[in-house]
Amino acid sequence: MLLHLVGDWSYSAGIPAVPPLLHHINNTKTTTIAFNAEQLQAWDSGLMTFLIELIDHCKQNNILIDKTHLPQGARRLLKLAYAVPERKGARRTILGQPVLAKIGTVTIEMHRSWNDMLTFIGDMGKATLNLARGRARLRLSDLFYQIEAAGPSALMIITLISTLVGMILAFVGAVQLRLFGAEIFIANLVGLGMAREMGAIMTAIIMAGRSGSAYAAQIGTMQVNEEIDALRTMGISPIEFLVLPRLLALCITMPLLCIYSIFMGIFGGAVVSAGLFDVSFYQYYLQIQDFVELKHFIIGILKAAVFGVLVAGSGCFRGLQCGRSASAVGFAATSAVVTSLVLIIVADAIITVACQVLGV
Repeated sequence: MLLHLVGDWSYSAGIPAVPPLLHHINNTKTTTIAFNAEQLQAWDSGLMTFLIELIDHCKQNNILIDKTHLPQGARRLLKLAYAVPERKGARRTILGQPVLAKIGTVTIEMHRSWNDMLTFIGDMGKATLNLARGRARLRLSDLFYQIEAAGPSALMIITLISTLVGMILAFVGAVQLRLFGAEIFIANLVGLGMAREMGAIMTAIIMAGRSGSAYAAQIGTMQVNEEIDALRTMGISPIEFLVLPRLLALCITMPLLCIYSIFMGIFGGAVVSAGLFDVSFYQYYLQIQDFVELKHFIIGILKAAVFGVLVAGSGCFRGLQCGRSASAVGFAATSAVVTSLVLIIVADAIITVACQVLGV
């Protein structure tokens, strides 16, 4: 079969539909296709799209393609397009699927993620046991680097967010308390809210967006570059070598950052109380000292430790689960943040209910 390429083959001029031609090729049982481009004028990527779709169909049906008479530029582009095969997982096709197919695809991915998560938790348990026995392949230099990256480097954003949250709590509480002339109880609201809930939650959310996504991107990039496979080939566990330092770093830094966040939030509330509601710093301090007991701070710090495990675990898990393409790395980072936030809220609800039941 000889195909004549005539006129302007560009998207602006309109490209002939490929399906009718493919249907005609199948009906005529063509074995070879050649091109005549003597009357071909201007062309752009529209011609390339047409040719690639046609060539792919011919390859699947064992039809020979003669590209000799195509324009030289088109031949070069086709050679470049087929020089390196497309990686599996480079495209996500969920958006173009019917609704039921999307539901099925998401269900299959959730089932696979559940199995992978159970395997990851089991591997983490073994790695922790090896660490306790002193047999884990863990470099202290990596641990100290991760502590520095997750701790001191996050102080500025923790300072800003926690101070503003404390000020917001003071403003919100003062709107109602001012009606009864009870502005002094702003200290109770801010102190209790920051100590038990907001200090740990805001720190965890910041670290999920900052460190959790970074862990997923770092490990995901290593997965794309086959560095994870290289570690396994050398007999080194990626869980011990990559995950443990990050998990320990957040377990150490999250409680410390939570303490700092609590006091910065209390300070923010003190600024609002003293500046706008005629409650001095000393009165504010005494009210918090009398009302906010040590157990409230301990509960918040314990929550932060749990959130640190969830954030680090989610980031590393999504990184190890990453595909083999650049787009998969971005998806892994996004998924790590979403997973961390969901687990943080669920864990906080469970701990809060447990504390209420125990009367703490």
